[in-house]
Amino acid sequence: MQTPPVTKYRPFPAVALPNRQWPSHTLTRAPIWCSVDLRDGNQALAQPMSVEEKLEYFELLVKIGFKEIEVGFPSASQIEFDFCRRLIDEKRIPDDVAIQILCQCREELITRSIEALKGAKTAIFHLYNSTSPAQRKHVFNATRADIKAIAVQGTKWVKQHSAPLVATGTRMRFQYSPESFTSTELDFALEVCEAVTDVWSPTVDNKIILNLPATVEYATPNVHADQIEWMCTHLTRRDRTIVSLHTHNDRGTGIAATELALLAGADRVEGTLFGNGERTGNLDIVTVALNLYTHGIHPGLDFSNINEIREVYERCTRLEVPPRQPYAGELVFTAFSGSHQDAIKKSWAVQRPDAPWDVIYIPIDPADLGRSYKAIIRINSQSGKGGVAYVLENEFGFSLPKLMHREIGKIINDVADAKGTELTSADVHDVFQKEYLTRTAPIALQHFKTTERDSTVKCQAALALDGHARQLTGEGNGPIDAFVHALASTPLPKFEVLSYSEHSLGQGSEARAVSYIQIKMDRGHTFFGAGIDTNIELASIKAIVSALNRSLAKK
Repeated sequence: MQTPPVTKYRPFPAVALPNRQWPSHTLTRAPIWCSVDLRDGNQALAQPMSVEEKLEYFELLVKIGFKEIEVGFPSASQIEFDFCRRLIDEKRIPDDVAIQILCQCREELITRSIEALKGAKTAIFHLYNSTSPAQRKHVFNATRADIKAIAVQGTKWVKQHSAPLVATGTRMRFQYSPESFTSTELDFALEVCEAVTDVWSPTVDNKIILNLPATVEYATPNVHADQIEWMCTHLTRRDRTIVSLHTHNDRGTGIAATELALLAGADRVEGTLFGNGERTGNLDIVTVALNLYTHGIHPGLDFSNINEIREVYERCTRLEVPPRQPYAGELVFTAFSGSHQDAIKKSWAVQRPDAPWDVIYIPIDPADLGRSYKAIIRINSQSGKGGVAYVLENEFGFSLPKLMHREIGKIINDVADAKGTELTSADVHDVFQKEYLTRTAPIALQHFKTTERDSTVKCQAALALDGHARQLTGEGNGPIDAFVHALASTPLPKFEVLSYSEHSLGQGSEARAVSYIQIKMDRGHTFFGAGIDTNIELASIKAIVSALNRSLAKK
């Protein structure tokens, strides 16, 4: 970082809006919601969703209650095109849901996108081009007039090429985004939007959507609200326009920027579940919707089973909802502090079902989301992986690898479900020991010894496999590698070691080592194992045996 004074960065310019009205406004209704999970969110994934995963995710969005869903960029790839076609051809789109596609202002891309939409009952064609000074200068080497001409021509092409679809019964709606709106001069953003609206000729019954994106978040939320209010008050056909928001989270204030912009007059919000998106992410629609709900405004979206929603999200995106994520995180309804636990219990005890919610430290009734409040050391079938890991670490000293949390959390929850009562911390420890530390079948390790010569480790191992004694030898670049090679001579299934970690358990002369090893079987399934011994080398070998025994038990 620069030492003061900071000259590398400049403050974002304020908007000249001396009579701004939004600070005195109050939200009274939910906006129109549009999910962009399947386009903006999907393109930000290290491994984009497959068509089957996108289909499952689409069904989830419909179940939640989204009536506008951006399904992709069909002119960008065959996978995107095919997904759009499957939705239409297989009649997966409810009559009251509009699918939205994104496209640049190029005629061949527009015609390809129109082809993808054939047969759709209601479609939103989302056209965009970049308008900011930096984009004009560094990317396009274009003038204001050039950029406006691109937007106008693109709109003409959409109107021309969508006419046959409209003639065959498709309700074609139009959305235009001046990309990087918040970095564009307001007078020029207005000029381009007005020119596009001139071409599209919206009506009160078929409004144009002007999406004003904070493509990169540079300013404080109040400046964003000023920009939106300025546009809302200067649009000449405001009664025929839906003003839409699309905030990103580069400054960590995308939610606040959206809420203030709704106060400033915006009608519609684009975002994703849990904020997935490029860089720091898109707007988290779950949080904004439930923020409204906690103020007595029903969002029109159903998050009454938020655990199921999170499960589908995490499985399809391969991302994890952070434990402190508002409303959905594992620990948001968990109090670590004893005084907090006491306050929650006492205020909860006097909470009447017919009275406004007023439980200390808990801003929403977890039951409304299909969740429950539990103190961290109280574990039952509703407890999360974070709570289980906390008990094992703070009560018994086991600092599990993060990737292991979900595995042990699922095991504990299954036990709690079967038992039907709350589990004590001792119960959790007992399950952990039986699952990971005391298994001796079908493999029981009886002896292990290594020797090293010329950077090569050789091992001798004795074990019982299904009750039959076996003597093994192997060599590798370390004890674990040598043992893995030794096991290759047995009928045990092939596997590879994915991760290894260890720490001490206890202190002083009584300290032991605990090792955690994750293995991957030849069919792709992964398993953790754990081992304890005064010898760290032997602890890691026991962890491999533990993981193998668990994999064979599952099989």
